[in-house]
Amino acid sequence: MNLSSKKKSYCLLLVILFLCSITYVIPIGAQQNAQQNLGPYDRDRGKAILSTLKEDIKKNYYDSSFKGVDLDAKFKTAEERVKQANSTGQIFSIIAQTLMDLNDSHTFFLPPSRTSKVEYGWQIQMIGNKCFVVAVKPNSDADKKGLKAGDEVLTINGFTPSRQDLWKIQYAYNVLRPQTSMRFNLKKPDGKESEIDVNAKITQGKVVKDLTDGEGSDILDMIREQENSSQANRHQFLQLDDIVIWKMPRFDLSEEEVNKAMDIVKKSKSLIIDLRSNPGGLVDMLKHLSGYFFEKDIKIGTLKGRKDSKDLIAKSQGKKVYNGKVVVLVDSKSASCSEVFSRLIQIEKRGTVIGDNTSGAVMISRRHRHQLGMDIVIFYGASVTELDLIMTDGKSLEHTGVVPDELLLPSANDLSLEKDPIMVRAVEILGKSISAEKAGTFFPIEWEK
Repeated sequence: MNLSSKKKSYCLLLVILFLCSITYVIPIGAQQNAQQNLGPYDRDRGKAILSTLKEDIKKNYYDSSFKGVDLDAKFKTAEERVKQANSTGQIFSIIAQTLMDLNDSHTFFLPPSRTSKVEYGWQIQMIGNKCFVVAVKPNSDADKKGLKAGDEVLTINGFTPSRQDLWKIQYAYNVLRPQTSMRFNLKKPDGKESEIDVNAKITQGKVVKDLTDGEGSDILDMIREQENSSQANRHQFLQLDDIVIWKMPRFDLSEEEVNKAMDIVKKSKSLIIDLRSNPGGLVDMLKHLSGYFFEKDIKIGTLKGRKDSKDLIAKSQGKKVYNGKVVVLVDSKSASCSEVFSRLIQIEKRGTVIGDNTSGAVMISRRHRHQLGMDIVIFYGASVTELDLIMTDGKSLEHTGVVPDELLLPSANDLSLEKDPIMVRAVEILGKSISAEKAGTFFPIEWEK
């Protein structure tokens, strides 16, 4: 989660989403040259970043014992390693690893991002205890090389993905050290193994952007990028007889937008909330949405900080409360607010949760932003956990996640044939029936242009 410095509203998000608002001043080509000619200033910069982030953690981390970690010794070791580093990428990796050693889903390094955009053209995900390709972008190099949804990923660049480590692999390759190509060792749905190299698409961005309204301005390009992202991550509603299916990509709606969404929902007897791949979002939305499902104010959990605790309460919507049946869909990429909402529905016996075990990434953090330099400025920061959330059963969801009422996993063939057996079961619970093929057409993946 993240704490807004303005309204102190809460937000829960997974690691990769935090990097979208930071701009890197060195394009990939320049960075490679910098790695080959690392000077004393670069190491000094790394040590300065380490020092600043250590203070952020010392002052703000929710556990004053830092989970038993000797913070001074940990950062001293990191500083010595920075002195021996021979590339900018190594320095950033050392800094990132130092924060990750706290083993906290919401405490991590926010490095300067790159002006160049790296698009891999594929998506992978843990399903149960195995990693699968779940989507491939048409006409990408991955598509041309034969990478397919339903392929089990045995290794990626030599690393074996697991539930504990997949996010670290994605963090490394999407944030710290983007790759021009990836080597996959795969098991196809028919059991055959293969190895392929897949190239990434790299789009070189501008080091300096012109945000004036004059000729050649980059504003329109930025607006188009935002519109493409918004389109791909919009909330979608589908009516199936007397069932409404709400595909919720994130907890990112205002109270007014939640009210409008529930105006759609209340017209049907039953509701399926699809939180698969939902990484979390605003706790304000979590509280307001939860209030639509309970006739009385409901305690979601207790926020426990370094010095004090307070209850997180969802205020009932009274006469507007939705009384229909509810089924919630989750998977290994459901995180933070998605997990809290799903667990609340379980604890209060308000509906049925089905799918895969969730990610277990539920803490409350604040983003701390910093900058270095005068003429050439780099922006960086850290997300630091400031509160833990204890549910009303007395347990935290961190590292454990939500165990669904019904554990249902798509098979390799289901992924390959774009079938959705989890949606089929959700509809069945609500007294209707559809085919897995039809369910698979409801919310196809929309790639950003």
